[in-house]
Amino acid sequence: MSFKKLPYGNSNFADLIERNFVYVDKTRFVELLENENNGFQFFIRPRRFGKSLFLSTLEHYYDINAKDKFQTLFGDLYIGKNKTPEQGSYAILNFDFSGLDTDNHEAFRASFSSKVEQRVNMFFDKYKNIYPDFAKYSQMVDEQRPGIGALNFVYRATTDIGIKIFVIIDEYDHFANNLIAMGENYKKEVKSGGIVRSFYELLKEGTKSVVRRIFITGINPMMINDLTSGFNMATDYSLFPKYNEMLGFTKKEVEWTMQETGVDKSLIKIDMEYYYNGYMFNEEAENRVYNPQMILFLFNQILLLGKQPKQVVDTNLQTDYQRLRRLAENENNREKLLQIIKDDGIFSEIVEKFSLERLESEEYFISLLFYLGMLTNGGNIKGRNWLKIPNYSIKTLYWEYTVSFAQGIEKKQISTIDLKDVMSKMAYDGDFKAYLDFFTENYLKRLSNRDLINFDEKLIKVMLLSTLFTSGFYLPISENENINGYTDIYLQKSPSAQDMKFEYVFELKYLKAGATASEKEAKLAEALGQLEKYRKDARFANRSDIKFVAIIFEGKSDYVAKELV
Repeated sequence: MSFKKLPYGNSNFADLIERNFVYVDKTRFVELLENENNGFQFFIRPRRFGKSLFLSTLEHYYDINAKDKFQTLFGDLYIGKNKTPEQGSYAILNFDFSGLDTDNHEAFRASFSSKVEQRVNMFFDKYKNIYPDFAKYSQMVDEQRPGIGALNFVYRATTDIGIKIFVIIDEYDHFANNLIAMGENYKKEVKSGGIVRSFYELLKEGTKSVVRRIFITGINPMMINDLTSGFNMATDYSLFPKYNEMLGFTKKEVEWTMQETGVDKSLIKIDMEYYYNGYMFNEEAENRVYNPQMILFLFNQILLLGKQPKQVVDTNLQTDYQRLRRLAENENNREKLLQIIKDDGIFSEIVEKFSLERLESEEYFISLLFYLGMLTNGGNIKGRNWLKIPNYSIKTLYWEYTVSFAQGIEKKQISTIDLKDVMSKMAYDGDFKAYLDFFTENYLKRLSNRDLINFDEKLIKVMLLSTLFTSGFYLPISENENINGYTDIYLQKSPSAQDMKFEYVFELKYLKAGATASEKEAKLAEALGQLEKYRKDARFANRSDIKFVAIIFEGKSDYVAKELV
């Protein structure tokens, strides 16, 4: 059987189709979007969710230049068999606002202006083969350097020849976080009179004449509210149930991709659903979706190596980790993050529009985590909306934050070499006490008395999970379902250390400092009793490589650990 290529890192639709890459058909949503009453549309999703590829699909479908290639590009897809009236009827004007210079106010304005001029010139160059006069407009932009006013040249040129424009904007908010970090510069550029606001006001002017359709995408809705009076005609379809699967892969689409590209499912030792699935952008949606980039990362590594990679969590997530750290710089947000980490989620409603001034408010901060893909819909519980951490990969970002939090208490780095040393003893020699001693000394004892106010078993578990994951020896699984309940922590071998001798199941209990001997004995007996039940699970039967350990922490300095024999 001849397999298709895997499109890891490729977001050019035509290139995928023409060079025999696999393409998960999302073109039914093109039809849905065209049939909406409002042609000015706004849609956001987390990073690496396939936004750029979808925009490329829109461009090639509606581009008047690509009209003759319709059958070649779309013939085998849904939209190829259900062609819409507006196919191939627009000149496409693209903007991508990534990579702007945000060092200071002047640099940003110059960078933004230059980006608009560049894209306008690309527009004129693209269509000069069918509209020769476009060359003179391009020359005018070069000579006059009108900045965002270059849009007026587009309006004039297309009015002269009677064609309509489809404006596509990618990464509309890419520069926002950097501007926010610069304080007042965000207000200067996005609020009234700023260059970003003026750009969207000018774009709105174009809708009165030649701009017939607009599709804008990005990561978060922070700027929507601030741009409202300048650009108030677009409808935000991000949370509509029918568009839940427009970006992201369903389980069926993941399985189909494997079949089409020849990924051997037997080589995958992890639970893909647990690691990469879980996103739902409206509680009424039918299916949860996988982050496509996470899945393609895994598949690409398998095709390259012929086996499951040692690293199953995409290292590109580090960008999201840095964003998480910046968001948690104030104490209220930090406390909310720790609560989310402890509980695997939080009760909150989703705010659809918010501005910089409200970011420190609880519901706004939590909503931003939702839009960034750090939380997702977890269902309605007793009339309250539960937002949960979507999957294991995202949990690791929270765990890394927890490690950073612990290190930041004393502004002192914890030695990763020493951590790996004690983890090696645990993994290969069965010496779990070496790790627990290290953990108690370097993490628990760092906590202040104030931190202990809300100290409990959950916080200890999260801190354990954080260090166990960052060590690289294990893929720790919290609340792993068992025939007799849920294990606190199951330490599964990491693909990078398959020769290790021991896996572990930890059952944790916590007592405040000063607990009596009888209280400790009772907790220990309770934990060992639970482990006895867990050991009967079919996955653990007749295995001598799994150690079942009861751990009783007392305060932040002492612990008792006993292995079930």
